[in-house]
Amino acid sequence: MRPGIRLGVDVGSVRVGLAASDPGGILATPVKTLDRDLQCEGDQGAIAEAVLERDVLEVVVGLPRSLSGREGPAAVGVRNYATSLAARISPTPVRLIDERLTTIDAHRNLRDSGVSGRARRAVVDQAAAVLILQAALDAEKSSGLPPGELVAGRKPRRPRSLRTKAGGCER
Repeated sequence: MRPGIRLGVDVGSVRVGLAASDPGGILATPVKTLDRDLQCEGDQGAIAEAVLERDVLEVVVGLPRSLSGREGPAAVGVRNYATSLAARISPTPVRLIDERLTTIDAHRNLRDSGVSGRARRAVVDQAAAVLILQAALDAEKSSGLPPGELVAGRKPRRPRSLRTKAGGCER
């Protein structure tokens, strides 16, 4: 097992959940939930800050596949997100790991812990990020190899509707 802190990321259409491991790569714990910022990528900026603050070894992003293993539109969106993030935080590697059913499991775990429906929405992305990261840690522990698929860090082309001169974002 490589020593070092990892960040786990659960990318949703509205929110992004973050989790972090301990330096030994044993246990994943929740960090925070970020609002998804499609126009200015403020959520990715917050992840980049966390990478620097925690001196992160790598970032693990959950890839939503269907039960059959196929990748649909959500997976394409996450791949683009991970590619953009990889370019932003280079040379820190970004890896994609299968996240089938993690959000469902996160909802179930929170419900079983007595967290109400309204409160659950605020933390379910963090809980899913914990499950994604813990799966990656466990996979590396059992195989001795870094988990998932390494993401190449090139900036994906933004949709024309989001490409404006200033875009209303501070850079």
